[in-house]
Amino acid sequence: MGLEKLHPFDAGKWGKVINFLKEEKLIGDDLIVQAREATDEDLLVVHTRRYLNKLKWSFVVATITEIPPVLFLPNFLVQRKVLKPLRTQTGGTIMAGKLAVDRGWAINVGGGFHHCSSDKGGGFCAYADITLAIKFLFERVPGVSKATIIDLDAHQGNGHERDFMDDQRVYIMDAYNRYIYPGDGFAKRAIKRKVELEWGTEDTEYLQKVHTHVEGALNELKPDIIVYNAGTDILDGDPLGGLAISPQGIVKRDEVVFKAARSRRIPILMVTSGGYQKRTARIIADSILNLHNLGLIDKE
Repeated sequence: MGLEKLHPFDAGKWGKVINFLKEEKLIGDDLIVQAREATDEDLLVVHTRRYLNKLKWSFVVATITEIPPVLFLPNFLVQRKVLKPLRTQTGGTIMAGKLAVDRGWAINVGGGFHHCSSDKGGGFCAYADITLAIKFLFERVPGVSKATIIDLDAHQGNGHERDFMDDQRVYIMDAYNRYIYPGDGFAKRAIKRKVELEWGTEDTEYLQKVHTHVEGALNELKPDIIVYNAGTDILDGDPLGGLAISPQGIVKRDEVVFKAARSRRIPILMVTSGGYQKRTARIIADSILNLHNLGLIDKE
């Protein structure tokens, strides 16, 4: 309905990534797993019934998504046009967790709603897909009892941090701009490896820190699954991220994380999270192509 134009996020980002990968002949329809919408029963594995009921109020969804006119839409439209796509991406993250364990890697071209916790949404995030994916694996997949979250979106991932605050099975590494949203001091207590970045951090310093801390995190604890939150809002010029990483720097960052995971034979699930410029779709596609060309992801 055009409301997405009132929001900094490129609502067409995910479809563009898929189209770029099809153009490059990396994927055809046979290589895409269609995400299924997460049901209420799925969501209740993490979310409280009280929270899910709150999403039946348009003003609550308007606040979470930061699109004020949503306030004036009847909730059936909000459910269909705003929340159903987000529930489908959430289902995609849950499914990708199982695929990663089965096949060694999986990428959900979407998801990464890292500001949402079990009972509170915010920062464009209505469902806690990262927490859900990990909880599903812990509860339903034998042999998965330890997880590492590597959160490299420009913002602190306070949602999953609140959810796993006292859970020793989950190791969280988070690298973010220390001066921007959400600045959640309580949630920071859950971070085992905290990398706070200055305004305008550039490639050399950033990549060195990512490499050092990803290696350090995986040496400290070898998990059964890595959930990699690969936000592209670290890109130079991003209106919300405040960092200054080049497109090549983002491609290299993803390579560093996948090399660390694949060399240790740890399954990795990647989600795409934040990124608020039109060019981020092309960068995500280029990064996935690079991972393929290096043999870090394959079609087997």
